[in-house]
Amino acid sequence: MDRAKPFDIPKREVWEAYKKVRANQGAAGVDGQSIADFEADLSNNLYKIWNRMSSGSYFPPPVRRVDIPKGETGGTRPLGIPTVADRVAQMVVKRVLEPLVEPHFHDDSYGYRPGKSALDAVGAARQRCWRYALDLDIKAFFDSIETNLLMRAVRKHTDCPWVLLYIERWLKAPVQMPDGSLAVRERGTPQGGVVSPALANLFLHYAFDVWMHRNHPGIPFERYADDGVPRTHWQRWQCGAAHEMRGGPSKPAVRGRLQTASSCIGQEPVW
Repeated sequence: MDRAKPFDIPKREVWEAYKKVRANQGAAGVDGQSIADFEADLSNNLYKIWNRMSSGSYFPPPVRRVDIPKGETGGTRPLGIPTVADRVAQMVVKRVLEPLVEPHFHDDSYGYRPGKSALDAVGAARQRCWRYALDLDIKAFFDSIETNLLMRAVRKHTDCPWVLLYIERWLKAPVQMPDGSLAVRERGTPQGGVVSPALANLFLHYAFDVWMHRNHPGIPFERYADDGVPRTHWQRWQCGAAHEMRGGPSKPAVRGRLQTASSCIGQEPVW
């Protein structure tokens, strides 16, 4: 380790992160640099990422916003596309964070998790086939996550200073709109970021999964990111739960767009 560097980030981690990003491919960010362009000066580009992250001087560039069609439902979904270099930096952090949070996640959380898929969620739903089901889709979830609560959840699982530092910087990175203007973000984590799925799952672990286990322990559910299907034999529960999830009791609560999870974060998972 270079003694002048405050953070001990092995160069090998940056290399492994790059290989993951290369395998995933993806579009260029605000700098217009493709993966092929990045690889044209690969050694120097990876060194710059390692050098800046290790010294604490890495600041993420703006995220390029792209609106994609939602398909049959109509409308568009905003995606945030980081630069290739930023995706590598995010992957370095994800490789540290994900193994720390994964063991705590609920078995019926299926979205963006190693070894789980949407087909697994559908299979579990078919096996259960209860009489009533509540179809949940959290509106604009990735853009609505409360940053302070999210960081509170992250700190519950790691005290690694550089992981915390860079996650906070990514949460504050501006968004470049299609017209080229920059928008300041006060909440949310861009859907499309490398580390965003792990952060979103961590938030919903406390805001929904733990909440369901404590308030409705007899009600099974399947959740894929911000879509969920709790199920029950009783229509009365279905109606009451829908009201509660939209803004009912607040300790713990899932109010509005799940912006409050403070009564769950900081307590141990109970399964």
